[in-house]
Amino acid sequence: MSLFESQSENRQSGEPERCLQANNREFNTLFGYPNNTIKTSKYNVLNFLPLNLFEQFQRLANAYFLILLFLQLIPQISSLAWYTTVIPLMVVLSITAVKDAIDDLKRHQNDNQVNNRSVLVLTNGRMKEDKWMNIQVGDIVKVENNQSVTADMLLLSSSEPYSLTYIETAELDGETNLKVKQAISVTSDMENNLKLLSAFDGEVRCESPNNKLDKFAGILTYKGKNYILDHDKLLLRGCVIRNTDWCYGLVIYTGPDTKLMQNCGKSTFKRTHIDHLMNVLVLWIFLFLGSMCFILAVGHGIWENKKGYYFQNFLPWKEYVSSSVVSAILMFWSYFIILNTVVPISLYVSVEIIRLGNSYYINWDRKMFYAPKNTPAQARTTTLNEELGQVKYVFSDKTGTLTQNIMIFKKCSINGTLYGDVYDKNGQRVEVSEKTEKVDFSYNKLADPKFSFYDKTLVEAVKRGDGRVHLFFLSLSLCHTVMSEEKVEGELVYQAQSPDEGALVTAARNFGFAFRSRTSETITVVEMGETKVYQLLAILDFDNVRKRMSVIVRTPEDRVMLFCKGADTIVCQLLHPSCRSLGDVTMEHLDDFAIEGLRTLMVAYRELDNAFFQAWSKKHSEVCLSLEDRENKISNVSEEIEKDLMLLGATAIEDKLQDGVLETIITLNKAKIKMWTLTGDKQETAVNIAYACNIFEDEMDEIFIVEGKDDETIWQELRSARAKMKPESLLESDPVNSYLTMKPKMPFKIPEEVPNGNYGLVINGYSLAYALEGNLELELLRTACMCKAVICCRMTPLQKAQVVELVKRYKKVVTLAIGDGANDVSMIKAAHIGIGISGQEGMQAMLNSDYAFCQFHYLRRLLLVHGRWSYNRMCKFLSYFFYKNFVFTLVHFWYAFFSGFSAQTVYDTWFITFYNLVYTSLPVLGLSLFDQDVNETWSLRFPELYEPGQHNLYFNKKEFIALETTYWTMISHFFIWGSLGFYFCVLFFLYSDGLCLMFPNVFQFLGVARNILKLPQLWLSLVLSVVLCMLPVIGYQFLKPLFWPVSVDKVIDRIHHCMRHPLPPPIRTKVKHASSRRSAYAFSHKQGFGALITSGKTMKGKPKKSSLLKK
Repeated sequence: MSLFESQSENRQSGEPERCLQANNREFNTLFGYPNNTIKTSKYNVLNFLPLNLFEQFQRLANAYFLILLFLQLIPQISSLAWYTTVIPLMVVLSITAVKDAIDDLKRHQNDNQVNNRSVLVLTNGRMKEDKWMNIQVGDIVKVENNQSVTADMLLLSSSEPYSLTYIETAELDGETNLKVKQAISVTSDMENNLKLLSAFDGEVRCESPNNKLDKFAGILTYKGKNYILDHDKLLLRGCVIRNTDWCYGLVIYTGPDTKLMQNCGKSTFKRTHIDHLMNVLVLWIFLFLGSMCFILAVGHGIWENKKGYYFQNFLPWKEYVSSSVVSAILMFWSYFIILNTVVPISLYVSVEIIRLGNSYYINWDRKMFYAPKNTPAQARTTTLNEELGQVKYVFSDKTGTLTQNIMIFKKCSINGTLYGDVYDKNGQRVEVSEKTEKVDFSYNKLADPKFSFYDKTLVEAVKRGDGRVHLFFLSLSLCHTVMSEEKVEGELVYQAQSPDEGALVTAARNFGFAFRSRTSETITVVEMGETKVYQLLAILDFDNVRKRMSVIVRTPEDRVMLFCKGADTIVCQLLHPSCRSLGDVTMEHLDDFAIEGLRTLMVAYRELDNAFFQAWSKKHSEVCLSLEDRENKISNVSEEIEKDLMLLGATAIEDKLQDGVLETIITLNKAKIKMWTLTGDKQETAVNIAYACNIFEDEMDEIFIVEGKDDETIWQELRSARAKMKPESLLESDPVNSYLTMKPKMPFKIPEEVPNGNYGLVINGYSLAYALEGNLELELLRTACMCKAVICCRMTPLQKAQVVELVKRYKKVVTLAIGDGANDVSMIKAAHIGIGISGQEGMQAMLNSDYAFCQFHYLRRLLLVHGRWSYNRMCKFLSYFFYKNFVFTLVHFWYAFFSGFSAQTVYDTWFITFYNLVYTSLPVLGLSLFDQDVNETWSLRFPELYEPGQHNLYFNKKEFIALETTYWTMISHFFIWGSLGFYFCVLFFLYSDGLCLMFPNVFQFLGVARNILKLPQLWLSLVLSVVLCMLPVIGYQFLKPLFWPVSVDKVIDRIHHCMRHPLPPPIRTKVKHASSRRSAYAFSHKQGFGALITSGKTMKGKPKKSSLLKK
């Protein structure tokens, strides 16, 4: 049945699949697929005003003042002029609208930049340049080398043999190593023949759009035959074509349907914990306001009934007032208007200004500016700054975030001699630094100029012809699946399946054994300037079980040699008994490498008898053609030849961490911030990196590994771990268990549980899929949260977000997620705070983040300096703001008892209008923008200062006092005293003779200011009021550290002591700890290009079909 015939059937059955036909826009438009436009903006010209106002009036305070404005327009109850509410409300709405418009304009600019990129699309038999946003499902597009893929598309053909295409997926997963895709044979023959491509009318049925980056299933129907489509034939939007001149693709998913955009998820408006608290407080204030109005209305009713009724000759009732009850009801609303200042209309706009200012501090911070990329830190949102000072859990990606995904050949052990350490003239070992002299490789014309090595003794051993050293590097230059490209004579470019492979081959190249080229049958190596061609007889590739790789070659001297490299735990078992003593020495070196967190690998060889090899080769060829249990049979045959190996040595590669990662994580640990690593990488690699950057420590009591394959096993593993960390947590009498047995209604929060030591947890994605379901999620949460650090590996992007959501749902904490690729976007959006690492790994994480910068170690400064300051400032601001509004409003309440509850105001109308907007705004803003309890140096040196924010100690439902300014600057003095002086200037202006004569109905207090300010009683009252108001605060601040000290008070005392008696700078020492860990990259290495190499499909010149048949 053709696609056309089944179109109506699909619509009726509602099957979740996509149907399309190449080069047929008319048909494809019937399904309503979106075009390739992406939209991350929120507003447009038409909907901005109504939508923005609708959002702003969802804020309780704004809606309240809108209602208040309508009440003031009712003459019977209006006790204040309407403009006292309109002016502040307009200012608040305008400032917020302008900020929202600026933010959305940036999103529009980003969208336009992406949507207007150019791409070549096949139209009417020729290639035409068009914009990305105009591409539609079913189009055939051409992508050239170093260009980004426009949409998710089926690879049809490419410039490479057998239509192989090399891609870099940094934008998607943060990995910069190359991956290979291959078109199906039926389309690869079309190559770049536009006539054939235009005539192509293949029909595709595939799965509906989803966010699974590594999954795709579909069927291509062409010329009556069906062809299976999988992930290896799909180029995803965001990938970059590398080392491939051109490729053609059939567009499958566009715009919002692409896997890149599907992983971006839906943007949600993030609000801080303090925002939620402010809303609660505003509700409380509403209730308090209603209570005051009710009390005063009752008082008015009583007064009118007992006093006012008899004074109607002097104070006549209005015609609409028939009794004291009616008068009291009207008076309730009059006081509701007068006392409105207890609900702070300028609170939200002041908060926005403070957040904006603190955001600019982050943008302007030169210490978070990354010079190599000319990129500053970016606060992409202004609403979460104080939340940065309250983080308890950090969820981090690994590759590209903690590590640079750059492997460096650091050290090696050859024939029992360790190379890589540097010694001074006295024989003392010295640390390598920028000043350390590098080895000169100028003698080697093929050397990579970027390669650095510091131990000259290894070069000397190579130059003097040490046979074992030569054999070691020959092994590295032959035993790999790297492919070489040499577009310019002498300039070799390696395409490695993993950066580890590239590092080893590059090291061999620099030490005089340069892998130059390969065919399906040969490997060409330049040995110490002499070109030699080795016949490639077999490749026994890496896999998850073997954890090793071997190549068998025939040397130019006609010797058959097997070279093997792999994990030491595996290779040691394959060594000849004569290597025992050498093996012991090498193992000691491997222990030293492991202590330094280096990724190790053992290298060995074996010379094969020609007859033995021929017999083995025949057996190997037979099992390769086997249809049943092929992989196990190949593995068994490989073991027959990979034995009695002669040990050559070991390599040590540094998986280079981002600068400052180790120090940052140590500091975050001191600040009681828990670190969880969520990665798609394999368990061994993730654990090794966790040790290297101090997430896991050798001194930990235990590392629990959860790897169950079913609910029951995982439940037992989690319970067993919890039994060791806190045995009483399994008892029914445990407070948390008692609470959970009550089956509390959602949402409920689980309190922190303190374990009896330091523990770590490792769980893989397969086990996590079970653990995140049903009753197991609480077991997982309680166990994981007791651990100091957690590693979740082999995770999907969705699982990353689920883990973050789990902690958010059941823990009263602030979460932060940090990553660098599109696979981290869902996690970044799920967390309270999302941070994107912007750099060579792509821009998706950055574009979807709340904050962005280039280096992981900037996180320390963002949290401990900017975050802590922002939290402290916001807490002081809120306390001061509520305090001043209550003081202002309660005067009216007190005055009511002296004015017969008649809703008369103490202050004149203009004073009420300007009180929050002008008179008291600058001092509190100055405090909130410039105050520092300690400077940045002490903030970083004493991470313990961060702890109060995690428990929200400085502003909560109990803390409701005015705080003090601790950091006085010229700006602070200007704001405080300038604001006071400004008040007197405005006072004299409003009560001046000129204004009173020009507008007698508005300005009615002629000469009041100058007459009242002459009275000494006024000044005495002011001084006494200030003193009486200050005494309780000063007393509390003095007595609190003495009688109710908290840890922060003790740290502040230590800082003050250090300021009086400066300490010498700490001497950094490197401490070695005994470790049995082995960081072998063989554990995590993926299957290489072995099958492709031996098939001949990587060769530039395509063999003829006849020659293939002969083989």
